[in-house]
Amino acid sequence: MTAGSNAWARQIQGDRPQIGMWIASGNAYSAEICAGAGLDWLMLDLEHVPNDIRSTLAQLQALAAYPVQVLVRPASGDPVTIKQLLDIGATNLIIPMVESAAEARDLVAATRYPPEGIRGVGSALARASRWNRISDYLITADDTVSLTIQVESAAALDNLDEILAVDGIDAVFIGPADLAASMGHLGQPEHPAMVSLIGKTLSQIKASGKAAGVNAFNPALARRYMAAGASFVLVGADVTVLARGSEALAAQYVETPDKI
Repeated sequence: MTAGSNAWARQIQGDRPQIGMWIASGNAYSAEICAGAGLDWLMLDLEHVPNDIRSTLAQLQALAAYPVQVLVRPASGDPVTIKQLLDIGATNLIIPMVESAAEARDLVAATRYPPEGIRGVGSALARASRWNRISDYLITADDTVSLTIQVESAAALDNLDEILAVDGIDAVFIGPADLAASMGHLGQPEHPAMVSLIGKTLSQIKASGKAAGVNAFNPALARRYMAAGASFVLVGADVTVLARGSEALAAQYVETPDKI
């Protein structure tokens, strides 16, 4: 990808960290509410969320009117799913659980048309090309897509230098929860050893020239990771905002035996 061809790729190479939010509710109404909040980016998830191609399409359509960058995360690096997401108009993909340079190269190929890749040609049927109303779509499409891969296991860290050397990867995102689990700290992504390791890994990614990302719902950790080199951070999720907010309302108003 050329530096100026994708707006998200440009933003994550800028001086200001990009602040984002997970959209995990799986519906366009919630996504649109969050799109107008003033955040830099949103992540539509299909890995841990009851989303499919149709519900993701509806969210992309709802978000198109807003000046917010949108990343879409499939459940895996399946090239068929990647093809479908690109065809419905996703331009920024984030792929979970990448553990080797070979996997990273396969993902690059899945986002590109032949001869550079293996993406199936169906632009006449695709929202991405506006059903071939974008006359040069097949020529320019490769350069409009950004690709972020997730590093979230001990095996991936062992292979990180080789992964970072893969051409076509714009960014590497650390998944603290899975990384902690793979290193013996299940449920403890804020374990001191993990916080230190994640900070060092973010610096390593940044030094390679790739953009580094991470999720950190703890504000102090988010700022620590940004200082270590993270240029884009997920700092919350729509479902957690709703869960904690509704719990706060209940705690404030509902009488329970301990309040009587």
